[in-house]
Amino acid sequence: MKYLLRHSTRYQYSGPASLSQNEARILPRLLPWQECSNSQLTISPRPDRQRERTDFFGNRVVYFSIESLHDSLDVSVSSEIITHPRPLADIFSGIAWEQAVLELRQDPRRTNRDCLDARLYVLSSPFVYQSAELAEFARSSFSPGRNLIDAVLELNTRIFTEFTYDPEFTTVATPLQDVLASKRGVCQDFAHLAIGCLRSLGLAARYVSGYMETLPPPGQEKLLGADATHAWLAVYVPGWGWLEIDPTNGCVPDERYIVLGWGRDFADVTPLKGVMTGGGEHVLSVAVDVLPQSDTAAGRLV
Repeated sequence: MKYLLRHSTRYQYSGPASLSQNEARILPRLLPWQECSNSQLTISPRPDRQRERTDFFGNRVVYFSIESLHDSLDVSVSSEIITHPRPLADIFSGIAWEQAVLELRQDPRRTNRDCLDARLYVLSSPFVYQSAELAEFARSSFSPGRNLIDAVLELNTRIFTEFTYDPEFTTVATPLQDVLASKRGVCQDFAHLAIGCLRSLGLAARYVSGYMETLPPPGQEKLLGADATHAWLAVYVPGWGWLEIDPTNGCVPDERYIVLGWGRDFADVTPLKGVMTGGGEHVLSVAVDVLPQSDTAAGRLV
């Protein structure tokens, strides 16, 4: 699939800010199944300082500071993206989930580098913690000796079918126990919930931030700015790699998904965050477009 990705963020302040320092994670990752080219990042007012780096998790981060009076901040990026099928040929690993837990607990001197790196994603993190309640919810899918991938896919389906998407119910600070008790939330909540369930069993799971092409109702045109950032997760399968799942949509991500970055939870991949001096209250507006591009050589959409 070929896409033009556009992501715009605007902060309007109630008063002037004299200094702001920010980090933006809005440049898509370069992956074996994802190409990114012609990225154009525009920041207004023009930053006094700006540089790009790669963070601990391999995500692309742009640091910038504005050191003069300003009453708004606009950050926009456009990128051309080509996505390919995920590497799923060997997905049907026969490993039981308990064996996966044991491999993650092996002596570091006896395990491979991938498994060692995955251990970071077994630990609790700012928005996702291990708990008996989350483990209990997961156990009906993770029966003794069950194939890891079968259990993960069932958990993915259960969250999709048992929970209600409700953007008015939660905020970024809503505890996981409230999401579990109410069975309501948004994609970020459902990703955190699934990660919490898996980590509570001793498995490794990471948070994935990105985008998904959304289609308009039949017979209607797609509205500009109608797309949004999306969140899903990936679970580590020893001997194979990272399996992505999307509990909000009850599916396994495919070419319609664009990966922005990943980390332990949302705190590690916040699209834009920073600190400022002054500014007072602020109003935030975000617009995202994931636009399929025509294949000019074939004269068709791909």
